[in-house]
Amino acid sequence: MKKIIYEYNQTLNTNQKQIIIKGLYKGSKIDSFLSEDINDSIISAMKTDAFDADYNKFISIYTDTSISKIILVGLGKKEKLTNDKLRSLGAKISSELNVENLSIDAGSFNLSDSSMAQVFSEGLVLGTYKFLNYKSKKDKKVNFEKINFIGDSDSISIDKGRALGYAVHFSRDLGNHPANILTPEYMADLAVDLSDKCDLMNSKIIDVKDFVKLGLGSFYSVAKASVLPAKMILIEYNGGNKDDQPLALVGKGLTFDTGGISLKPPARMDEMKFDMCGSGTVLGVMNAVVSLRPKLNIIFAIGATENMPGGNASRPGDIVTAYNGKTIEVLNTDAEGRLVLADVLSYVADKYKPEAMIDFATLTGAVLVALGHRASGLMGNDEKLINNIKKSSEATDEKVWELPLWPEYSKDIKGKYADIQNIGKGGAGTITAGAFLKEFVGDTPWCHLDIAGTAWGPKDPGYQPKIGATGVAVRMIYNLIENKVKN
Repeated sequence: MKKIIYEYNQTLNTNQKQIIIKGLYKGSKIDSFLSEDINDSIISAMKTDAFDADYNKFISIYTDTSISKIILVGLGKKEKLTNDKLRSLGAKISSELNVENLSIDAGSFNLSDSSMAQVFSEGLVLGTYKFLNYKSKKDKKVNFEKINFIGDSDSISIDKGRALGYAVHFSRDLGNHPANILTPEYMADLAVDLSDKCDLMNSKIIDVKDFVKLGLGSFYSVAKASVLPAKMILIEYNGGNKDDQPLALVGKGLTFDTGGISLKPPARMDEMKFDMCGSGTVLGVMNAVVSLRPKLNIIFAIGATENMPGGNASRPGDIVTAYNGKTIEVLNTDAEGRLVLADVLSYVADKYKPEAMIDFATLTGAVLVALGHRASGLMGNDEKLINNIKKSSEATDEKVWELPLWPEYSKDIKGKYADIQNIGKGGAGTITAGAFLKEFVGDTPWCHLDIAGTAWGPKDPGYQPKIGATGVAVRMIYNLIENKVKN
């Protein structure tokens, strides 16, 4: 998909036909750069069509001037217009209008305000998302090519919103590719190609043939049954001072999950291509970093593999040794993501000594029972990091909900024949999965986000696609990165 070109002009170009988008608060007066005659036409049309600027109401007004059409967008009451509502309006404008070029009255949407400018721009981009890579028939709907912001606007914030919107697109695309295309090798190549676009990045790919030698026994226990070679993907971004500890972002990259020997039921197994959405979040944030270059050191780490049945697959009851030396009793091969993350987390903690680590994983069905599709489950060992993620969650309208990681839950994963087992002894499946991961982070401040309910299939689309991957947490984590840079 071609990216929309943004232009910024103080005045309207009257030499070409164009469509104008203008926001209007409930009870406010018509006040803009438009001529008095056009303003009078707007007022008349509003009276005729009983348009009173209620939120999310649109009205089109046609003229015989260079402005072929004016679209009034109802903003509702000024005090009730939230950033998320404005983001949704931006998405509605771009998803429903079938035009190539558009002009926006920046002042009417208060786009000189940095926050409003960014979220509106995010929405404009997010609303254009389509995944048509494998459709033989072309989409007849015209895509936006150019948006012109007229009047005072914060162009830096608008451009940042654009970059974040396309970073989310990137993440969504990854999730939507089928597993026969998005293989571990494909993901590794894509990560390297993306890192090559930034002179502050270095890449390292560890192949499955080296897992045993390096002590990645837990990861290997999942990877060994697939004919497609697993990869541990490590990308360093050196945007901060040389001696600053990095922030580590770790993603579960199960490009397809059959459950292994503990085979999943066939109904909706096709959705298990989305089991790599944790890695999609990591690479989406990486895409934003390539564009925006924050002054911070970051490690992007992904464990990419399939979980397949077969003659070389792990069996329930097998015992494996993780990178940090802990032994794991594999009681269910469908609890494989935590086995992959165990080694990636402990390896990153050991080799990079990060200031903090955050992992993203479609880890448990239990999180859907607890939170549905509206919030990601949040757990961690560091209160400051947890609170910072919550602040970024509120700032970006990407909901999270903290679940407890009390010591009692660690007792539920104690193994009979090994140090720990990969499933809990009963109930609280999301929390015991978090307790399992906690065993592999050492003293590193760490948080885990279970995105199994939010990574695809949202219940309230808005600026989300109606089907497929959502690109969850990309905007939230970039906000966290920004806040770390500021502080």
